[in-house]
Amino acid sequence: MNSYLLYITIAAATIASPGPGVVFTISNTIRDGFSGAISGVLGIAFGMLCIALLSATSVAVVLSASALAFTLLKFVGAAYLIYLGFKLWRSSAAINTDIHTVKKSNLKKFTQGMLLTFLNPKPIFFFIALFPQFIDKSQPSFSQFLLLVMTFAVLVIIIHCVYGASANFARHKLSSPKSSHLISKISGSFYICFGLGLAASSK
Repeated sequence: MNSYLLYITIAAATIASPGPGVVFTISNTIRDGFSGAISGVLGIAFGMLCIALLSATSVAVVLSASALAFTLLKFVGAAYLIYLGFKLWRSSAAINTDIHTVKKSNLKKFTQGMLLTFLNPKPIFFFIALFPQFIDKSQPSFSQFLLLVMTFAVLVIIIHCVYGASANFARHKLSSPKSSHLISKISGSFYICFGLGLAASSK
């Protein structure tokens, strides 16, 4: 495979850039601790895995060819981000010290992380543009494609865990109700901005 290390560099830089997923991981960590954010990270990684697989299917072709399909998915994703933003604005985002509550919400965090990724059509076009550059046509393409997809998913987990671990260090300084309320407002604002940006974007 050509330039695998270059692919890792590009993928890592893309994943590490601030976005809804990064905000989601950091806010989950501050609210519920590092362990409480893992399920959300896995949801984001699973969403990316699904999108990467879809990028090699007819779904990607439909989204690329149909302005209506792309626009519908884009606005659904934007609406979901804005919904999460307003939900955070209205909540207290209190620091959670109850491990049982954290465990009960793991499935919800996984689902939210997956939806955050899955409802954004832009990664599909990213993968469509990126993957062909790193596939050696003289070699079997399926094994190469699988390696690229799995590498991206693993990088998502590693990089988001780094974000989570970093946020965890500041968690004890943000345990007051005032700080929790501020975190809620900031995170909600980011989600709303990301949603509006997605709605205003084009292919």
